[in-house]
Amino acid sequence: MALAGAGFLHAETALPPVRAITKGPKFHWFGYYDKLQFDPTSRYCLGMEVGFEHRSPKAEDTIRLGVVDTEGGDSWREIGSTRAWNWQQGCMLQWLPGSKDQVIWNDRREGRFVSVVHHLPSGQERVLASPIYALAQHGQWAISTDFRRLNNTRPGYGYAGVADPNVDFAAPKDAGIWHVDLKTGQPKLLFSVADALDVPQPKGDWGYSPWSESRHWFNHLLVSPDDQRFIFLHRWRGPKEKQGFATRLFTMNADGTEPYVLDPYGKTSHFIWRDAQHIAAFAWHPSLGKERFYLYKDRTDEVTPIGPDVMTVNGHNTYLPGGEWILNDTYPDGARLQHAYLYNAKTGVRRPLSDFRSPPEYVGEWRCDNHPRSSPDGRKVCIDSPHAGGRQMYLIDLRGYL
Repeated sequence: MALAGAGFLHAETALPPVRAITKGPKFHWFGYYDKLQFDPTSRYCLGMEVGFEHRSPKAEDTIRLGVVDTEGGDSWREIGSTRAWNWQQGCMLQWLPGSKDQVIWNDRREGRFVSVVHHLPSGQERVLASPIYALAQHGQWAISTDFRRLNNTRPGYGYAGVADPNVDFAAPKDAGIWHVDLKTGQPKLLFSVADALDVPQPKGDWGYSPWSESRHWFNHLLVSPDDQRFIFLHRWRGPKEKQGFATRLFTMNADGTEPYVLDPYGKTSHFIWRDAQHIAAFAWHPSLGKERFYLYKDRTDEVTPIGPDVMTVNGHNTYLPGGEWILNDTYPDGARLQHAYLYNAKTGVRRPLSDFRSPPEYVGEWRCDNHPRSSPDGRKVCIDSPHAGGRQMYLIDLRGYL
């Protein structure tokens, strides 16, 4: 039975069952929606544990990492720790694609950010010389960006503890997107922040601050399903943006060639690859003249609205296996409720999963978005929520619901 009270609107058995899979006194969460939280068997899911909330992480703050056995009493087994993390994306903790026994996360060691490949059965680890952001689907390489710069330009997405050497530079030539070999750990700079300014704005400047007066950075990297291209956001802040920012959505070959500005209109937010040619993203587009979810065909001007009368607000969108159902959520509404739901891209039907109350102290950098993540078999969804008195992880059972 779906839970009632404590932030849930529904007590009807028509909704799928929801249960907490972590508990206090400490707090638990996973973070972003586009990472592999579940192992290939869909039994084990990863999470992070912290002893405080409602402030920015400090360099000395350490969080614990663990695995939850969702078919073994939701038991928690600690596997490691890290000092390189944030509230929105944690430490990029995730399973290596296709692996049942190896996970990876970012850490800070000897004054630099690194990544750690951990073998669960033995506890052995390999430390790579670069942090990672997004993994290739075959697990042989990753792409990364500068978490030092993110900590200054977009608090909540970078890491504390290592100073940004380019803090005074608008568009550095030695910061950007790196290819990281997961065997050797060696990074190779593919595309610098300065390189982005050399790519023309295809639709004009749209009233944004001149690039020479702005500070630029990259965020939200994600590799395509066929590993041939990747996607990322080029963002900047200047006098006109003030505390906000403007955005361009880029795609690019895996080797850093053929950059393409897929969305130049300044407001791209969350996105996901539907397949190797299409990206579903929340953005503004002149076809509707409003912010909605749109389906973009890579390297073309083909753009199609997705559920414009149903998926009307921003959320963290992914596809369930098979590509028919979109898994999504919302930010808190006027009643501070976050709505997790499914949308059928073929029929246009929206099916609620549950509603989770976010207390008013969960705002800004340390907000707790639901960030729904599905298991590989499409039968489970895990979300983060603070509705019961502190962020914990909850499992939504989709068996029998679709």
